[in-house]
Amino acid sequence: MAVLELRHLRYLLAVAEHGNFTRAAEELHISQPTLSQQIKQLERTLGVQLLDRTGRTVRLTDAGAVYTDHARRALRDLAAAERAVHDVQDLSRGHLRLGVTPTFTAYLIGPLTAEFHARHPGVSLTLAEMTQDRIEAALLADDLDVGIAFAGAHLPSITAASLFTETLSLVTGTPRAQAMPKPLPVRALKDEQLALLSGDFATRSHIDTYFTRHRTAPRVTIEANSIQALTEIVQRTPLATVLPDAITHDHPHLSPVPLDPPLPTRTVTLLHREGAYQSAATRAFTEFTHDLVRARGYAPPL
Repeated sequence: MAVLELRHLRYLLAVAEHGNFTRAAEELHISQPTLSQQIKQLERTLGVQLLDRTGRTVRLTDAGAVYTDHARRALRDLAAAERAVHDVQDLSRGHLRLGVTPTFTAYLIGPLTAEFHARHPGVSLTLAEMTQDRIEAALLADDLDVGIAFAGAHLPSITAASLFTETLSLVTGTPRAQAMPKPLPVRALKDEQLALLSGDFATRSHIDTYFTRHRTAPRVTIEANSIQALTEIVQRTPLATVLPDAITHDHPHLSPVPLDPPLPTRTVTLLHREGAYQSAATRAFTEFTHDLVRARGYAPPL
């Protein structure tokens, strides 16, 4: 009966998500009549109606909404239990699900994953690049084990551990940087044309807030949703951009130009879900990440 009840939970959640028996059945790879029969069996077992089938879309009843909330948590906890059972303490195997905000793929994720893989080749990694709000939602849904993002206001039950302080600067091609005063007064940017990250990036909001605070409105000639694109543009044009200093350090043809007043720093953090089971791979990755950022000079030594 336990296996049947578990299947019932997945069936109900699929119908609730799609609001439609046909699409839910397609996702579950079962026939629509079978799905409908199984949901009715669950309703008879519970003695309540879980779905309102009278409208154009299938909707949860009040009882159904309460039941599905518990069902989601039950399935999440069962998935965590399965990972705990299969967790290998010696890290000869394992799996880690990591979410990062986009700018970190330009300077941190490469060395981090390369060195972690070299140390623990039996641990597989799923890496997802996404916005910070999506990272936190995925952690709460148990779709990620750990996230790398920024300090700030977090969703309830999200814990953040500080990694290092990220600094940003104006960035130009090396020859042009040599002719610019250092530091450059922020007011001088009103005559500059910039290539900046698009509004999808938290970094762009950080930059715009700085410009607004100092009543400066540079002309944004190019917007890009790729760090690689920005570095290519700045190397090949007179345009300037704003990037974390750690990215510039890895590009000999780019030069940071400090601004006066300087761009505000940001605290980079490791995010977890409070109370979540942490596998041996997750614990090892967390410790290793702290070690790596100290070794690369991003964080001060302990």
